[in-house]
Amino acid sequence: MNLKQIKEKISNFKVEVPSWGFGRSGTRFHAFHIPGEARNIYEKIDDAAFVNKITDGVSAVAIHIPWDKVDDYKALKEYAENKGLKIGAVNPNYFEEENYLYGSLSNSNIKIRKMAIDQTFECIEIMRQTDSKVLSMWIPDGSNYPGQIDFKGSFELLEDSLKQITKELDSDMTMLLEYKFFEPAFYSTLLCDWGTSYMLSKELGDKVKVLIDLGHHPQGTNIEYIVSILSYKGKLGGFHFNSRKYADDDLTVGSIDPYELFLIFVELNKYFDLSSENQEISLVLDQSHNVKPKIPAVIQSINNLQITYIKSLLVDFEKLNKAQEEHDVIKAEEILKSAYETDVREILREVRKEKGLPEDPIKYTKESDEYWKIVKERA
Repeated sequence: MNLKQIKEKISNFKVEVPSWGFGRSGTRFHAFHIPGEARNIYEKIDDAAFVNKITDGVSAVAIHIPWDKVDDYKALKEYAENKGLKIGAVNPNYFEEENYLYGSLSNSNIKIRKMAIDQTFECIEIMRQTDSKVLSMWIPDGSNYPGQIDFKGSFELLEDSLKQITKELDSDMTMLLEYKFFEPAFYSTLLCDWGTSYMLSKELGDKVKVLIDLGHHPQGTNIEYIVSILSYKGKLGGFHFNSRKYADDDLTVGSIDPYELFLIFVELNKYFDLSSENQEISLVLDQSHNVKPKIPAVIQSINNLQITYIKSLLVDFEKLNKAQEEHDVIKAEEILKSAYETDVREILREVRKEKGLPEDPIKYTKESDEYWKIVKERA
């Protein structure tokens, strides 16, 4: 791939940003106030628009229900569009309602299951009003103690609930099944790994695919392998970018293992054109910024993704495939490392300059009167 093609691809590369990445967030112990954090969905869209203004790297804003509930969703859609953005994936919340203490879509109490199903139907209606095409499902159901639930029985209830929800989806909508191997269920989680989500997505049909969250894996998991196999089988529908040192996804993407992130991009490139406006995969930042200021953290994340994406485009697949066929292990690895170790920041600066964007968006934000006005107004 020549320089012109690389610059064109990075110029068109965009990701969804999460509404929750701009608002108040916290740890198990406390939600600390971070100056400048957004107080409602409209301010979250404003922040996403600011990020897009200086990076041109934002495609849409993923919303979370009920955190982002409003009275008029068509007005919310128009507000986002007036800011040059769209409403992206809609994410139902199954982990804060008191009735969900012992599960939501798999609860043995039929009234509580119906409550969770109806809540999801509400999200599908929100999708219709906002022209969203992705229902992003993280289902925390499981158990904390041996004997608490019957594994098969609970899974059957979950499967039945999801079948009802799938029937409600419009023909152009996709349900993404996210998985997580633990938390808040510490003994067993119904959707605990990619195999379980893949099996269920196959059972539910073409409208259902798997969502990979970078932070939702045990230590040492080869996530790039999962990306490859799910993509090969046509069942990878989304990827949530973040990072983790031990568990979960509370860290900025690229902050812990940037080489892993690079290898994931290498696999994604084999199956998807990540620069296409009509992507067949939903790319979303899923980060909870508990220490960093919100807007700069999202900008830093997009910067990290852009740099890593460019590096992944430098891989010479013709040489790599030849080395693999010849079982030249060292050469194959060095081809990947050569691309990863290339300093591509000047390419990114050139693209930004050509588009009239700040060449260093992190530095620009720190010195921006507009940004500090936002922080002051929300003090």
